[in-house]
Amino acid sequence: METNTALAPFYAEAPDSAREPAARDAADMLVEALEALGVEYVFGVPGGAIEPLYNALARSGRRGGPQAVVARNEQGAAYMADGYARETGKIGVCIATSGPGATNLITGVACAYDNNVPMLVITGQPPIKNFGKGALQESSCTGINTMAMFRPCTRYNSLVSHAEQLPIKLFNALMHAQRTPSGPSHLSIPVDILRQPLPDDLETPDFAGLLRRAPALVDLPAVRQLARLLFSAQQPVWLIGDGCGEAASELMQLVQLTDGHFIATPDGKGFINPRHPRFRGVFGFGGHSSAAELLSSQPDLVIALGTGFGEFNSGGWSTNLLNSRLVHVDDSDENLMRSPTARLHVRGHIKSVCEQLIALLAPSNNGQDATVLPFLHPQVARQAYEAMVDSPQAIRSDSAPVKPQRLLATLGERCPPQTRFVADAGNSAAWAVHYLAPHDKRSGRLPGTSYLPAGQERRTRPSSWLRVTMDFAPMGWAIGSAVGIALANRRCPVVCLTGDGSYLMNGQEITVAAELGLPVLYVVLNDGALGMVKHGQRLAGAEPIGFALPKVDFAMMAAAMGIPGHVIRSPADLDALDFKAMLSRGGPTLLDVRIDGEEVPPMNLRMKTLGTAK
Repeated sequence: METNTALAPFYAEAPDSAREPAARDAADMLVEALEALGVEYVFGVPGGAIEPLYNALARSGRRGGPQAVVARNEQGAAYMADGYARETGKIGVCIATSGPGATNLITGVACAYDNNVPMLVITGQPPIKNFGKGALQESSCTGINTMAMFRPCTRYNSLVSHAEQLPIKLFNALMHAQRTPSGPSHLSIPVDILRQPLPDDLETPDFAGLLRRAPALVDLPAVRQLARLLFSAQQPVWLIGDGCGEAASELMQLVQLTDGHFIATPDGKGFINPRHPRFRGVFGFGGHSSAAELLSSQPDLVIALGTGFGEFNSGGWSTNLLNSRLVHVDDSDENLMRSPTARLHVRGHIKSVCEQLIALLAPSNNGQDATVLPFLHPQVARQAYEAMVDSPQAIRSDSAPVKPQRLLATLGERCPPQTRFVADAGNSAAWAVHYLAPHDKRSGRLPGTSYLPAGQERRTRPSSWLRVTMDFAPMGWAIGSAVGIALANRRCPVVCLTGDGSYLMNGQEITVAAELGLPVLYVVLNDGALGMVKHGQRLAGAEPIGFALPKVDFAMMAAAMGIPGHVIRSPADLDALDFKAMLSRGGPTLLDVRIDGEEVPPMNLRMKTLGTAK
């Protein structure tokens, strides 16, 4: 692993007082375990109680191992680790000092927990001998108990009280983070434990062995039962969720073999081509009426794969989806427990289930993709997608301020097809889920893939051209996540869609992208308001309170940080931008887009489930 040149200032020659220690300490062992797992970056903010771990990362960075990336706030560090994990499929790592450093992490960790993102969270503690004495920023059980705070939002949560415990507890934490259902694991380690030398004869687990996955398990009798249902089904509907990334090509084969149609959850949209001739839209938050109408037509079979059925993904627990016509395929029992009315549950690794179904439905093909569905001409495909959306006329509007629909359509048309889009909670996610549809002249190719020769693009579970966060959806998540995605995959530019409210909360993380020379385009939907709050109050007939934001020139803020920015007041300003140049430069660019704040985002589902829809 080569040290990133953008991080070189962090790994300059060490002073005499910080030379390599005579013996390997616990912090070195922890970093070596991460290196064995292929982890390249550790995101965090330094502090006294976590200092030994930063010392170990400095030594690691000089030899080309895992490197420290310093966020501006610990919450941003957690979001960066989240984005890194989603893009690479590796575990994301974030670290913080004790007390407020640890509590600042919690929102990002909770988001990863609710979205099944594998993460290792390390927090510091004062020396054990000072527990209970009122030590500065103490956060053990005798202080502000961060262990108790992390318990509900982690898969594993433990205090390391002796250095000899660290190897096995670290191994357990990593195992819990990566097994199904995946999520964050937390270790809280006192500073004296981190700097303690380890005995030469201390045995450590085979951390690299965690990369060797167990054989994929599949409930074969249930797969055969599903195949029988598919043989007799007339145009079944396939619902593609966030867990389907590895199986995207197999799912398209199944759509063809069964003469079916497919829809996607909001967080599953990034795994499919929204201009595919058999796509009928997104079902759930920000979704399309065509998808809801397809389910309300009572198809005789709906196969949902790789999704739980929280509020946003289930259309507010729609009975058109959650009924006896549903077959639920997933490798997570937590997800399967959310569909008790389903006709059939199929437990298993989703790609393996799909491969088994292909073999049963088309045995003469021996599982090979002999033919592919013809794709529509790009112009026809664009017209078909525009016919699916709520306001196709707004996509082409030349009025000022800029219609959000026009903005999203322009981004889909002008950004390279390998672009990664990440949309923040609130209006940004709603507009992106509904209107964003990347365009590629080679329309048979999935958006988001990079320009590699056929067969060389290794598709992993997290690879997705659009990322949104469901169930637990914090504002500002996309701003940090974009940094993690860009660090993880420098072949693909990243576009972060965020609101002015989210940017005022977390926008300082753009300076991390600048420091590291990452090609991230930050697009701020600036309407001077907390848009979803404003429109929600209007739609509900509630008191208009607390939504207004000050008028801010975000391009000037960016300029003060040494980052180029543009204020976009009209579609003409938008059309004049050189997207290729912005997305290929060695650093971020900010667009302050003055959008039409009177345009109502597709948020009726949210109003319905809040009980305030009129």
